[in-house]
Amino acid sequence: MLGLKLETDPHWVNIVEKNIEEILTDHAYCEQKAATNAISILISYPYHTDLVDELLILSKEELTHFEMVHQKIKDRGFKLGFERKDEYVNELYKFMRKGHKKEIVLIDRLLFSAMIEARSCERFKILSENIKDQDLKEFYHELMISEANHYTTFLRFARKYGNEYENVNSRWAEWIEFEAKMVKSYGKKETIHG
Repeated sequence: MLGLKLETDPHWVNIVEKNIEEILTDHAYCEQKAATNAISILISYPYHTDLVDELLILSKEELTHFEMVHQKIKDRGFKLGFERKDEYVNELYKFMRKGHKKEIVLIDRLLFSAMIEARSCERFKILSENIKDQDLKEFYHELMISEANHYTTFLRFARKYGNEYENVNSRWAEWIEFEAKMVKSYGKKETIHG
């Protein structure tokens, strides 16, 4: 369903299990950034009313996820800590087209968002299937479903608003290829995308 070309090695969970505090803190900030990203898109394209409506819902959901992850952090006696740099997202960002016609930029902003959600969904699936901690296993299963919905939302809007400007499926295939080459150097840290 996600169309990712390179799957994460399930042994990544072994790295994660060595530092649960780190993965939870990183995850919390991923949720915060996802909410911020959705708000940024709707502010930039306020004339797409249905996009605004759905991204408002999505951003609230992302903030709820931030709150849920923060509660997991507190429940385990950890503290949130400071924001981590997300090298994966920063590298994807460089692939996004900027300085083009506004609707072309929208296509790439939506595909960029879909790509992040797809990889997050895949990582949550791996956690839900392989982590030994039963509480986190269930937690990540629930979030995996939500991330899949976010992924399809962004992809659907890219196609809806982009197909009159270019073949969005072709551009999405370029994103998939780029991410597959890029992600080979990830999966070695106890972070959601690391």
